[in-house]
Parts: sequence; structure tokens; C-alpha cells
Amino acid sequence: MSGSKTIDIKAFIDERHISAYQWLLVALCFLAVTADGMDVAIMGFVAPSIIHEWGISRPEFGLVMSAAPIGLVIGALAAGPASDRVGRKWVLITSVFLFGVFTILTAFTQSPVSMAVLRVLTGIGLGAAMPNSTTLLSEYSPQRRRALLITIMFTGFNLGSALIGFAAGWLVPNHGWRAVLIFGGAIPLALVPLQAWLLPESARLLAVRGATSMRIAATLNRVTGANFAGDENFVSTEPPLPTRKPIGVLFSQGYGVMTLALWVTYFMGLLVIYLLTGWLPTLIKDAGLSITVAANVTAMFQIGGTIGAVLVGWIMDKVRPARVISAAYVGGGICVLALAGVGALSSSLALLVFAAGFCMSGAQTGLNAYAPGRYPTVARATGVSWMLGMGRFGSIFGSAIGGALLGLGWEFAAILAMLAVPAVLAAIAILVSQRARDSAPATQVSAAH
Repeated sequence: MSGSKTIDIKAFIDERHISAYQWLLVALCFLAVTADGMDVAIMGFVAPSIIHEWGISRPEFGLVMSAAPIGLVIGALAAGPASDRVGRKWVLITSVFLFGVFTILTAFTQSPVSMAVLRVLTGIGLGAAMPNSTTLLSEYSPQRRRALLITIMFTGFNLGSALIGFAAGWLVPNHGWRAVLIFGGAIPLALVPLQAWLLPESARLLAVRGATSMRIAATLNRVTGANFAGDENFVSTEPPLPTRKPIGVLFSQGYGVMTLALWVTYFMGLLVIYLLTGWLPTLIKDAGLSITVAANVTAMFQIGGTIGAVLVGWIMDKVRPARVISAAYVGGGICVLALAGVGALSSSLALLVFAAGFCMSGAQTGLNAYAPGRYPTVARATGVSWMLGMGRFGSIFGSAIGGALLGLGWEFAAILAMLAVPAVLAAIAILVSQRARDSAPATQVSAAH
């Protein structure tokens, strides 16, 4: 190829078929998100056993339940700017290593305070993993299939949460709750060498950061199967921005309202999901069912979310994505109202939990696929990670309020009925974000691809 030839990396990826290595990248990110999902959901499945063994109240254990989300906020807010500065690959690998190590250490704690501290540290790793997986995959996915590929990746989160539920249902009665934490930490640690060997750095970020043509060519040849010589001029076409500082971009003209609307959407969605997955096993057990039944029924939420995520992602690539996500949130609100109406002992409990997961996790996963394309490369990881980080306050609130409401004597039906409100608010906020984007200047809208 001529040394004067200019290659727009995004256009090049969009025009080509999806290579085997790009599917491998989907698989690697899928595995990272699976491990993430396991360790995020793990405390909900071991909570009843820990509360019984340590003889503490549910509100006291709420400190532990809300600890990891605090770490998730810290990890997400720190990892995005770090990733936009130094790269996606090693920030992702470091995050997976951290949450694996601290999850194992949590198995050896002897008090709620020490467990809470370790869950904060675990959360820092968890908070950094998801935005970097999302951003890296989005930058290697062709536009025509981006939402589907990202939602396929995010099914790993739901499957991981379901896997740890089924594992807890077997491990807790046979080996105790500590075995569940050791299992949940060993999986991500096994992934670290594989990621170090196979994960590529983002070619678009390399171009924005002024990496050599030889390095970019080698990366694209490896990932896409191209045959660049290394003397090309690689570019990542970006709109003009008032600032090159990633955080500043989030609030510049055309992005500020959209950014705030995305934060509200993520906050409301996580409030519903964390309260359900964190406290549903306890609510079901309180109704008189066994811990194994409680764990298995709650795992149906994640299985429903896995199927819902793929369907939502597929539809998002065909019609306006914000409307698809909004409709799914409304469906989630209807499902939790139905759960409140039938009660914990209903024969349709598992089916309704499945349907709630289908809608709520499907919408939340779709939002993860929707967000990366809203921001330019220089601020993409920051935009995604800050949405996740600020939205994580919803998970903190959801985790903590579950214990508080139980302590006040709220029952199954009242708690679930309340969750319909944030589900509907999430549906409204995502439509506001789309409207804000539509009203942005054309040069900035061009970044959203």
C-alpha cells in the first residue's frame, strides 16, 4: 500500500466482515463480564447463611450489601479517564485481577466490618471491568452489528449471576458460604493470563493518541485479518470538540443533558435490579421456602435477562434504540407489579421473576450497548464509565434500602410494588437522552457511531 494512503479505522472496521479474531474478542469480553456478574451478585446468595451464622440483623448486613457498589463507583469513575489516557487493555486486566483476589480474601473474614472493607476493594475492580470491556468491544464492532455484539457480551453478566446462584444452591448446603466466595474469586484469576495474551489495544485509541503506524497496522492485521504494511496514515475521524479533557467533553455543548439523562436511566435501572437480586433470596426464604429454592428462583431473573439482552440488542440494530430500551423498562415495571400481586408462594413466581429479568436486565444491557456510541473516542471510556459509576449509586441505594425496608417490617408485595416507579422513570430518562442527542449539532452527532 502507498505510504500516502489514509485509513479511517472506524470506516474500515464497519466495511469488513466480522473476523474470527473479533469473535474471539467478543468471547474474551464475555468471559470477563461473566466473572464480573458472578462477583457482583455473589453476596445476595450467601447473605442468608452469613446472617444466620454471625447472628446479625438484616439492616446490619445491609452495610456489607452496599459496600461493593461503593467500590464500583470508585472503580468506574477512576477507570474511564485512566483507560482514555493509557489504554483499554491493561486497565481491564488489572481490574479482573483485583476483584478475583479480593473475592477470595472475603471468604476468610470474620466480621461484617472486615467483609465490608474487602467488598469495597472488590467493587473497585468490578467497577473498572465493565466499562472497559464495553468500550474495547464497541471500538472493534462494525456499526451494523454493534448493539447485538455488545449485548451478547453482556449476557455473560446475567449468566455469571445465574451461575453463582446455582453454584451457591449446591455449595452452601454442602461446603458452606465461604466455598462460594472462593469459587467466585478463582474464576476471574484464571482469566488473567488469557487476557494478557490475547486482548488487543483499541486501534482507534492508538490513532487518537498518536501511536506509530506500524503498531496500529500490526494491531489491525491481528484483529481483522487485514494486510497493512505499516506505512499507512491511520486516523480516527472525530468531531471538533471544545476540550480534549475526557471529563470536560461529557458536559460540553450537545453532551451535557444527554450525559445527565443517561446517569438517571442507569441509576433507576440498577436500583430495581440490585434490590431484586440482592434481597429476593431472603424475601423468598422468609416466605417459608428453602434457600436452594430461593437461590434457584432468583437465578431465573438472570436467565431471563440473558435472553432479553440478546433480543433487545438485535432489535436495537434495526430500529431507534432508545425506544426499544424504554419499552423494556416499562415491561419490567409491569412485571414487578405482577410479582407484588401474586406473592412469594405463587406457582407463577419463577415465571414472573424470569419475565422481570427479561425486561429489566434486557433494558440495562441495551443501555450499555447504547452508551459508547454517544461519545467521541477521546472521551468514550470516560462517558461509559461515569454513566456506570454515577448510576451505581442506584445499586448502593437499592442494596441498602432493601435491608432498611425489611427492618421496618415491609413485606414482599410492598417492596416489589414500589420498584415499578424507578422502572418507569428509567423509561422516561432514556427517551430524554435520545432527544438531547437529536438536538445536538450535526458534527457532534457524527461521533455517535
